[in-house]
Amino acid sequence: MTISASLVKELRDLSGAGMMECKSALVEAGGDISAAQDLLRKRGQSSADKKSGRIAAEGRIAFALSVDTERAVLVEVNSETDFVARDENFIDFADTSAEAVFELSENQLSVDDLLATKLKGGGTLDEARVDLVAKIGENIGLRRFERLQATGEISSYLHQGSKIGVIVDVTGGDADLRKDLAMHIAASAPDCIGEKDVPREQLERERKFQTEKAEQEGKPPEIVAKMVEGRMRKYLGEITLLGQPFVKDPDTTVEKLLDQHGASINDFVRFEVGEGIERKAENFAEEVKAQVDATN
Repeated sequence: MTISASLVKELRDLSGAGMMECKSALVEAGGDISAAQDLLRKRGQSSADKKSGRIAAEGRIAFALSVDTERAVLVEVNSETDFVARDENFIDFADTSAEAVFELSENQLSVDDLLATKLKGGGTLDEARVDLVAKIGENIGLRRFERLQATGEISSYLHQGSKIGVIVDVTGGDADLRKDLAMHIAASAPDCIGEKDVPREQLERERKFQTEKAEQEGKPPEIVAKMVEGRMRKYLGEITLLGQPFVKDPDTTVEKLLDQHGASINDFVRFEVGEGIERKAENFAEEVKAQVDATN
C-alpha cells in the first residue's frame, strides 16, 4: 500500500525513530499508526514515551488567574530563540495573551478566537503579535491555551524560566499541599489523574504489548499472567498522577499523600514549551561550506 509522507512524519514525531523505520512499520501495519508504534517499540527503535514531550521550540508558558480566583489559564507562546523568550516585550505579550483568554466565551476554543480578541489598548491580540514580530525580528506564535474552572482551590507553578507551567484544582488540604502537587505535576508529567481516566484502548494496547513481550520470554501461562499484571501496575504508576511516587517522598504515592490530607484532585493542566515539536537541526559546518561554495 502507499504510505503518505505526512503519515510517516506523524509517526516519526511520535516515536523519534528514523524515517525509513517509520515507513517500514507503517507498511507492515497497513497504515495503522497505533499498530506501527507498537511495532517500533518491539524492535527497540522507538522511544515514543520519552520523546513525545521533548522540547523542540523556544518560548514560555504564561499563567493568569481571574479576579474571583475561580478560573485559571495557561498559554504557550513560541519564539525562534530563547534569547527572545527572555525579552520583556515577549514576556508582556505572553502575559497579555493569558489575560485575553478571560475575554473569550465558553464556546470559543481555538487559537484563532484568541488572536481575534480585542485588547483594552486597541487592536486585536494578533495585531499586537504582528507588531512584536516587526519589533523583535523573529516569528512569534501563539500555539495553545487551556482554561480550568475551579471546583476546589486552584494552585499554579511555573518552572525553568516558565518553560513548564501547571495549574491544578484541589479540594481539601492547604496551600502548601496544593503547591507541592503543582510542582509534582511539573516534574513527573502524568498523563491523567487516575486509572479510570486512561482510555480503554490505550490500556488494551499496553496489555497486549506486555503480554506478547512476556510470552516471548518463554514463561508458563500462569507466570506470564502475573508478569503482565505487575508490568501494568508499573505502567499505571508511571502515567497516572495518583499512582506516581510523590517527588518529595518517593515512598509515598500521590494517592496516599492526598488520603493523608483528606484531599482530592479535580483536574490539572500541564504545558511544556515545544512539547511535541521537532526542532530543526542546525549544521553550522555545512552552512559555512555552502556560503564558501557560493562565493567561488
